[in-house]
Parts: sequence; C-alpha cells; structure tokens
Amino acid sequence: MVSTKKTAVVCFLVVAVVLLLLYTLVALRIIDEYTSQVLTVAGINVIIALGLNLISGFTGQLALGHAGFMAVGAYTTAALVMKLNVPIFPAMLGGALMAALFGFLIGLPTLRLRGDYLAIVTLGFGEIIRVVMINLPKLTGGPAGLKGIPTFTTNFFWRPVLSFAMVYFTLALVVVFLSNLLKSSHGKAIISIREDEIAANAMGINVFYYKIFAFTLSAFIGGLGGALYAPFFGYLSPNMFNFQKSVEFLIIVVLGGMGNLTGTVLAGIGLTYLQEILRFLKDYRLVIYPVILIIVMIFQPSGVMGLFGNREFSLTAIINKLIGKSPNREKSADKAGEV
Repeated sequence: MVSTKKTAVVCFLVVAVVLLLLYTLVALRIIDEYTSQVLTVAGINVIIALGLNLISGFTGQLALGHAGFMAVGAYTTAALVMKLNVPIFPAMLGGALMAALFGFLIGLPTLRLRGDYLAIVTLGFGEIIRVVMINLPKLTGGPAGLKGIPTFTTNFFWRPVLSFAMVYFTLALVVVFLSNLLKSSHGKAIISIREDEIAANAMGINVFYYKIFAFTLSAFIGGLGGALYAPFFGYLSPNMFNFQKSVEFLIIVVLGGMGNLTGTVLAGIGLTYLQEILRFLKDYRLVIYPVILIIVMIFQPSGVMGLFGNREFSLTAIINKLIGKSPNREKSADKAGEV
C-alpha cells in the first residue's frame, strides 16, 4: 500500500513538473502567442471529446450533440459574469452544472430505450440550442454574437499564459478523474453496459441509472469545456456551436479510439493542428473530416490506439519500470500489507 502511494505521489509530481514546464515556456514566450492559443483550443477540444468518449466510447451510447452542451456551458458562464456579476470561476462551474442539468433532462426519456434514439435526440438538441441562441438577442446577442465577455486576465499574468494554465490544469483533472472512475466499480458497470446491456441487466446492474450517470457527467464535462471557451475568446456566436462542431468531437473520439482516453488526447491535439494547417482551404477543409472518418472506420476502426493494442498510456507503469518494480510484486506486497 505504501509503495502504491509513493508511486501516486511520483506520478503527481511528474505531471506537475510537465505542466509547470509548459507554463514556463508559454510565460517566457518561447512558445509564441499563436502556438499557445492553438494549444489552448486543442485542450478545450480534448476536454469536450473526453466527455463524449465517456458516453459513446465507454458506455456505448452514440451522442451527436456535444456542441449543444458546449454552447450551454459557454453562454451560461457569459450570462452569469456579464448580467449577474458572478466571479468567473463560480460562473464556469454554473455553466458546467447547467449543461449537466440539460443532459439529465434529455437522458431521462431517451436512455430507457435501446438503439440510436439518443443520437437522434442529441442531434436535435444541438440544433435547437443554436436556434434559441440566435433568437434571444437580449441574452445571447443573437446572430451577431455576444461581445465583451471578461477574459482570463489579471495584472500579473499575460492572458494567453493564464488561459493555457487554466485549460490544461482542468484537462489534467478531467483525465485523472475519468481514469479513476473507469477503474472503479462504477466504471466497470458502465463498460459492461457497452459490452452487453442485456447481460449487465441480468447481473443486477442498474443499467438505466448508469446510463443517466454517464450521460449527465458527459454533459457536465462538455459544458465545462464551453465554460473555458467563453472567457478564453471573450466572444461567442451561435455559429461556433453548429453540427459541424459536434462532428469534430466525434471524429476526435473515433480517430483516437472509442473507449480510450490516451487516444482522445492525442487525436484532439492532432486534429486541432490539422485544422490550422488546412485553414488556407477555407470551407473546403470541411470535406477532410468526413474523409478522415471514413478512412479510419474502414482501415482502423479501433482508432490510432488500436495500433498499440488499444492500451492506455500509464505513467504509473512507466515509473514502475524505470525503478525496476514489478506490478505483480507490488500487488502481492499490497495484499500482504492488507493481511
């Protein structure tokens, strides 16, 4: 048990050092402002894609409206800050919770059913949210968008530095939380629903409860990404949250590997950079995404991480290997300590 705790502490310190190193590179402008902004957008995309992967990859329920949850989180955060003068961080939490509430309300009637009903409903939800944002000019700014949203800024930090730090700190928390959740009994119940819903139900797992739990948490994470998006850009427009945005998140999940956290992180960063590289193609670049999706589904349906046996990146395993510790020996020691 002691060795496990030591390994966990070492993992935490390694992650902290890496984040601090990246933060320093941005703060000293060794990484220029453009690159730091692209990395920040990539981090936001990864956060939302991780939320989508929870419901579509790990639970096996296809959802096509995470741009809608992103919009709810972004606009709620902006409204709380601008209309009610709520501090930015409580406002961000409020935006994520509002998205979770929408997810819960959508999931109640649809997740009792099997099949692609959730995909159809979430597709409609994403478009409804966008239309509502267009037709509420007093609250959302209408088609022209919402301007003047307070950004991540203080008297001591360069704005891109603070934005970068906030996004990647949040991303690290989301990855650690999901990784631990999926290793728990709750995570195993969620995965069992994906593998065989009927068998999971027969084994006494409350299938409906875990579907609702996973979808609500997925919506919360999507809303959290939107809540980061609003103060980062300082401007919101309904067209930022169209169906194409939901497709981008789906492509990230499929490209990285359904049910794989490591793949989602890598694919999210890679696809965001691909968007920047192909920016000169303007609207023609939108053709690239379906082509990528088709190619992946035909030739590598398990995604990029399928090339590596769909294994997750494990910092703990790497540290154990570097210090010459056998995982089996560690487990035996833990059991002996428990006795």
